[in-house]
Amino acid sequence: MTSRIPTIARLQTAHQYLLEPHGLTETHLRRALGDMLSAGVDDADLYFQYTRSEGWSLEEGIVKSGSFSIDQGVGVRAISGEKTAFAYSDDLSWTALRDAAHTVRTIANQGQEKRIKVPSKKIAPARSLYCAGDPTQSLDSASKVALLEKVERLAKAADNRVVQVMASLASEFDVVMVARADGLMAADVRPLSRLSVTVIAQQGDRREVGSAGGGGRLGLDMFDDALVAQYVREAVGSAIINLDAQAAPAGEMTVVLGSGWPGILLHEAIGHGLEGDFNRKGSSAFAGRIGERVAAKGVTVLDDGTIADRRGSLNIDDEGNTSQRNVLIEDGILCGYIQDSMNARLSGVAPTGNGRRESYAHVPMPRMTNTYMLNGDHTPEEIIGSMKKGLYATNFGGGQVDITSGKFVFSASQAWWVENGQLKYPVKGATLVGNGPDALTRVSMIGNDMALDSGVGTCGKEGQSVPVGVGQPTLRIDGLTVGGTA
Repeated sequence: MTSRIPTIARLQTAHQYLLEPHGLTETHLRRALGDMLSAGVDDADLYFQYTRSEGWSLEEGIVKSGSFSIDQGVGVRAISGEKTAFAYSDDLSWTALRDAAHTVRTIANQGQEKRIKVPSKKIAPARSLYCAGDPTQSLDSASKVALLEKVERLAKAADNRVVQVMASLASEFDVVMVARADGLMAADVRPLSRLSVTVIAQQGDRREVGSAGGGGRLGLDMFDDALVAQYVREAVGSAIINLDAQAAPAGEMTVVLGSGWPGILLHEAIGHGLEGDFNRKGSSAFAGRIGERVAAKGVTVLDDGTIADRRGSLNIDDEGNTSQRNVLIEDGILCGYIQDSMNARLSGVAPTGNGRRESYAHVPMPRMTNTYMLNGDHTPEEIIGSMKKGLYATNFGGGQVDITSGKFVFSASQAWWVENGQLKYPVKGATLVGNGPDALTRVSMIGNDMALDSGVGTCGKEGQSVPVGVGQPTLRIDGLTVGGTA
């Protein structure tokens, strides 16, 4: 991978991919923005994007599929009050841009035309959190196939109960540029890579699945021998443990969540409720509660888009705002929400660098980046040792949350039954049921082992998916409801 590049260089790269091949200049962008502003709108922006992506997958010992795609286009948006007018095109010609801007202007027109001078160009400040190379080119095709074959070889050698191995390798090179009505110009060059491993282990008639993997804003060469071996150990270990799992008990009990990926529960049950659009509209369980205690003492939750090389990190968000480290809950007190530009303006606060969209064909909205809880002062051993009876969940599968009520349901893909501070046996079929704001008040012990996930998170909201990160230390939550099969 190439070294990290400064803001000006990223703008030059964006020009090379998004403007110059299509005969566009910054003058064209200013004309399109001026056309929309003449309709009397409050704000307007253009979002250009070029994405090159590649995927490889292995199953039953052979690479069964490979894909390569290039997508590009522009999203054109104008905002008037709470109303958004939006159009997009996969044609980056001046004709297509002019037509899209005219369409948006027509939709947004308030019946009062006026002449507007577009402000002078200003370059957005930005961070340099990751390399700007193309991860699809960081390994040749033979090396990509060899990497997947290595995964299968290691998994089959790890345990003779492994009967099937599936592995996939994905990479993406994303160039974006934002031009805003206030004259701001911003660009980013975003790499993204991921390796996923899934194994099936069989013992007698029983089969169990184990999965692992990770990635980040790096090239495919991040997956060295040590990291690949780690993913394989985790996937095989999970499947083997579950071969001996017993039915999970049910009822209200003490639950301990492991560090790292179990932070997905924090993301879903708490994080979405702290997004600015839900709170501005009063539909979140956290709406209107700034300054109130919403969690137990010691609970501090952040959304941080500034962590180098992380899957959820951004140099700029999809509206050109610099990413930030936002403290949402501090020592149990609600401090603020995450905001995009529109909801921030309507709420009378500043944007927090959380305006995100899936692609140029979607409008931005407040979205999380890397959401995690800070450390406490207990060791994981102390926390597990404090349990008389309860569930220790170390990995999660699917889940869902109702933003309005805060109610959530999550399935644990790997968990243990604990008695008198000892892990007794693995369990399966455990489902955690609760209310996000209520669960935060039930946190009684916080570990000192905060970890971020390995780089696998994808967040869905209103049909849009974006890469995210989650994390937390080991947590003890008292009186959480567990749905089981015992």
